[in-house]
Amino acid sequence: MPTLVHYPLDPASRLIRLMCAEYGVPLDVEEIKPWLREPHLLDLNPAATLPILVTDDEVPIIGILAAIHAVEDIYTLETIGGLVPNHPLERAEMWRLVEWMLVKFNDEVTRYLFEEKISKRDIPGATPEPSVLRAAKANLSEHMLYFNWLLASRKWLAGEEMTLADFALAAHLSTLDYMGDIDWAKAAETRDWYSRLKSRPAFRTLLNDRVVAMQPSKGYADLDF
Repeated sequence: MPTLVHYPLDPASRLIRLMCAEYGVPLDVEEIKPWLREPHLLDLNPAATLPILVTDDEVPIIGILAAIHAVEDIYTLETIGGLVPNHPLERAEMWRLVEWMLVKFNDEVTRYLFEEKISKRDIPGATPEPSVLRAAKANLSEHMLYFNWLLASRKWLAGEEMTLADFALAAHLSTLDYMGDIDWAKAAETRDWYSRLKSRPAFRTLLNDRVVAMQPSKGYADLDF
């Protein structure tokens, strides 16, 4: 059984967890705080980043892109439809949006809110910086407008079929939702789409996550929110 070295609210780790759950891949998990740069983590990955997927042969697969491809190549059963489209143009649109989440959305929104609200809790005397929170939430509002626009004319984020792009966005939004940073009243199209994803069995493990001394926002685990 593969093992995922992860942190519960790390969106990249959440994406791999969602993929494995969707494909029915049993997964052991090992929780670690990457910002503490513990020796065990540095031995696996000198960059001290997550996720790290350790295969049945105890080979560490490091980083989100490598882990995505490993799940698709090693653990996806041929009898199960994958999250990557077969058509080249559909696949290109999916990867465009996956990159949007992993790079643009993460760098402009999730990373800042995560660092201020989660990582700083392990720094004595540190408190969230209001100006950083304001900037990240302003960026979040702009991104949500774009997601609403996409989902107003598409059944799923990248088109008419659910793809890896949906799981990539859901991984980030679920982290932000846990921390109470999303105003769903201003995101009707995205809320309806997210409700469909939350209803999938693959999402149950994420909705059960809890972080010590930080309860999730109201409605985080509710399918009707």
